Amino acid sequence: MELQTKIVTVELTDGTLIRVEATLIGERKISFQTRPFEEVSTAIESLTKEIAETVHRVKPDKASVKFGIDIGIESGKLTAVLAKSSSTANLEITLEWCDR
Repeated sequence: MELQTKIVTVELTDGTLIRVEATLIGERKISFQTRPFEEVSTAIESLTKEIAETVHRVKPDKASVKFGIDIGIESGKLTAVLAKSSSTANLEITLEWCDR
């Protein structure tokens, strides 16, 4: 089964509109209304906080975390999908902490 992607317009919290490629998850057709990017950024924030809490508990001197997020559309909303590898990710985020 081939994944279907669409270019959709999303609105950032400051009102800026950007176009992103999103994978349709279980949907056959999609409306072309602008969607809030907050649905994806909230998921990234939550995932990042959980990773940071884990890193903080193990107290390394330095840590680097990379993960990829694919953007999908499910039930008419944007959704973040943790990608299998960063080579397929639409977003790549690197975090580093240094304790002194």
